[in-house]
Amino acid sequence: MNTVTGPGVTAIPSERDAGLQAALRRIEQAGYGDNVYQAYARAAPILTSQAGSAIAADLASSISHVAIRGGRRAAALLPSAALEAARQLPDAALVARWLEVVETIARQAPDILTLLFEHTGRLLSSLDIASFTAFVRMGLNIGRDDAARRNAFFSLQSAEALRFLDRRVGNGFADLRPGLKPYLGALWNIHPPLVETPADAPEHLRRRTGFSGGAIRVPASFPGFTLEDAKMLYRAALAHVGAHHRFTRAKFPAAGLKPLQIALVSLVEDARVERLAIGMMPGLRRLWARFHVARPEGPPVAISLMARLSRALLDPDYADPHGWVEKGRMLFEEAVSTDGGDQQLSRRIGGLLGNDIGQMRLQFDAKTYVVQPAYRDDNLGIWDFGAEEQSPVELEAMVDGAVMRQEAGEDGRREESDDPGAAAGRLRPADEDDGVTVARYPEYDYATGQYRPEWCTVRELPARMGSAGAVAMLRDTRSDLVERLSALIRASRVSRQQRVRRQPEGEFLDMDASIAAMISRRAGEPPDTRVYGRYERRARDISVLLLIDVSRSTVDRVRGSSAGVLDVERLAASFLARAMDGLGDPFAVAAFCSNTREDVRYTRIKDFGQPFGDLALGRLAGLTGDLSTRLGPVIRHARNDLARQKSYRRLLLIVTDGEPSDVDVDDRRYLVEDARAAVHELRREGVDVFCVALDSDAESYAERIFGRRGSLHINSIDSLPEKLPALYLRLRG
Repeated sequence: MNTVTGPGVTAIPSERDAGLQAALRRIEQAGYGDNVYQAYARAAPILTSQAGSAIAADLASSISHVAIRGGRRAAALLPSAALEAARQLPDAALVARWLEVVETIARQAPDILTLLFEHTGRLLSSLDIASFTAFVRMGLNIGRDDAARRNAFFSLQSAEALRFLDRRVGNGFADLRPGLKPYLGALWNIHPPLVETPADAPEHLRRRTGFSGGAIRVPASFPGFTLEDAKMLYRAALAHVGAHHRFTRAKFPAAGLKPLQIALVSLVEDARVERLAIGMMPGLRRLWARFHVARPEGPPVAISLMARLSRALLDPDYADPHGWVEKGRMLFEEAVSTDGGDQQLSRRIGGLLGNDIGQMRLQFDAKTYVVQPAYRDDNLGIWDFGAEEQSPVELEAMVDGAVMRQEAGEDGRREESDDPGAAAGRLRPADEDDGVTVARYPEYDYATGQYRPEWCTVRELPARMGSAGAVAMLRDTRSDLVERLSALIRASRVSRQQRVRRQPEGEFLDMDASIAAMISRRAGEPPDTRVYGRYERRARDISVLLLIDVSRSTVDRVRGSSAGVLDVERLAASFLARAMDGLGDPFAVAAFCSNTREDVRYTRIKDFGQPFGDLALGRLAGLTGDLSTRLGPVIRHARNDLARQKSYRRLLLIVTDGEPSDVDVDDRRYLVEDARAAVHELRREGVDVFCVALDSDAESYAERIFGRRGSLHINSIDSLPEKLPALYLRLRG
């Protein structure tokens, strides 16, 4: 057998790689064209050395699949993509799995093969093979009926794709977020919302933290850092922003300054606030210093010298022979030793150093400049650009969007929270025209096992008022049932256990009572024999948020009854609310429905702290059934209200009649699994979630979402008092 050679083709010894020779002949004779043959012939020997001859032979088979279904151009790109996969993936078995995914795509969506091969390096540098498979599944699922959207995803142009990549680098903000806000609060006693930078934001905003408008914008990830380094990097970034909050008292006017001067004044100001912060908390120097990696070497270009100066102003042990760096350090040390609290020293020193850079004729490109090291913010928050610059305006709009704007009033909307961190996770402002408030939440895709970030938009709509007759009916009907519910709830003991002392018998020895008894005995007095104690729950300490499904299906009749589902829901909500209101338990009531993921509607009937009077009854009476049931984002939205309650137990009670569904979802399981994931999220945070399912159709999915212990089924309002004890018994457990 002859050795195969050609332009750019590395020889394959025929004695050792007869299989490859056969594969080459097969590709050559298949009629895919010279480009495909040459691409494979060039790649096969290299792939053999990297992953083995079996993978090289498998590649020939994959080329045939791709050529037949995706065309010659895609087939010609596959060999080089396979080489990239072999370089990125640690062993041959993973390369084989990558080829399997490629063949799957060739069968299901051959039109995106070219895009996938062009971005193989970017994808596999961020994703392991499991995440790569999930990425492909998500893209195919998202673009099932929308080719343009699918192309945007696989060309890495869509926000979903970029955010997926950012989160899979292994150091994502989403994973580290739970610990960062308490860290910032403990360090600086400030609680601004932490907002992830949108994936489609300009590159310079995506790479660094920023602050403005009362919130802190945080990158989704810091690529290139290990998980441990990323954790420390996020902490360092927030500690630095906190130092600005404490010590940068006023914004610097940017008028008349050049970009280089702005960058250098910012650099000195960064060093100044860090020096003051280290004076309060010396450990911060070690936290920040680990990210200063500049060395006194390399060409003296402006950006390099600025990184070296940054290190010199923080690290007293760092030595740098460059005169400009040494001058900057001398000026800084002299100024801070006199008055480090003088913010204008940054302006003076930065201006002088900027002039020196100009005299040295060193080039500075503001468009490509990124603040170093990575934990420092983009410094846009410390400058007043007036109306001259667009970037600060862009930043302002982005960060202001992190604060939910709410209004007080009788229209069902809430007052703005006093909790400065209450708006965290709420990303878009209300539409001023219709007074609707908007929030965005992720949605769980069971097919990929991943969350689709910021997938659903929740709108808060003002409630409509019902008729006076309907209000009177909800207020006065079945007082006997309300009394029974009140007695039931009053008898429940949902609270922390309390130690009850001085008992004649019990679970532990009451030491104080025992000592008193011993003293009495030695004094010759009859001792009190109640020397034991026990644990009891003596009161209720629970907050309840009642969510009512008002989707289109609730206008149907309850089977075997002339009453509508919504009527039963209203009555159940009214009875429960009247009972809890009479007992003084904190509770809130809201209703929900949806019209695609972009319009999940949430209507507040009564908030925590408001009375359940005629106004709330009127809103309850005014509910009408319409649209669909997208449950997951509603559960996540309700979580924000419950999270602010300080009760021992927090309960989300959902009254619904139908399986989660929406007009933009064909897969019936999809929204069920997302709702199930949302329930798990709340339970992990210590929130109890129960479902009262009306009518029998709800049983099958309710147990899937809420679990057998988390769902109750009723088909008559009269059965509510019989079923409710089970719920409270489970809470006590």
